[in-house]
Amino acid sequence: MTNSPAHEHKQDAPRSISCMVITCSDTRTPETDTSGQLIQQLLEEQGHKIVAYHVALDDPGQITHRIALGIWKYAAQIIIVNGGTGISRRDSTFEAVSKMLEKRLDGFGEIFRFLSYQEIGSPAIMSRAVAGIIEGRVVFSIPGSENAVRLAMEKLILPELGHLVKELTK
Repeated sequence: MTNSPAHEHKQDAPRSISCMVITCSDTRTPETDTSGQLIQQLLEEQGHKIVAYHVALDDPGQITHRIALGIWKYAAQIIIVNGGTGISRRDSTFEAVSKMLEKRLDGFGEIFRFLSYQEIGSPAIMSRAVAGIIEGRVVFSIPGSENAVRLAMEKLILPELGHLVKELTK
């Protein structure tokens, strides 16, 4: 596969990306946020830079404010939001992120749910993982469980970060 057109297309992609991590939770703190810590660890292991990290309440206003800060204050190229993607009354991350998207990357959510289904079965239908473009930045919104974070990061996000940033700068 190393000689595939997709591999060749990624060759000139940047190797280090400026990333922001936002955890949406009404109960987690930076000290107890194992999912946010895992995202940061996986990014740093791949040579990416964490330019900002925040824990925000699962509140649409706070979420959109943090994303805007990531774009304008921290100049993050990639923003990864975790938590608040379920269907409970307090889960509002999907609505907040979706309203901001200028372009959607529908394949991300579709493939994430498919891979989740392979691991956990039918509860995967309750995931509202979503991704897209806001102001020339890629934003991923993923569930907050460690297993979901690892799946999204290792199978979908990390392999494409540089390629996504390269495509956005064309």
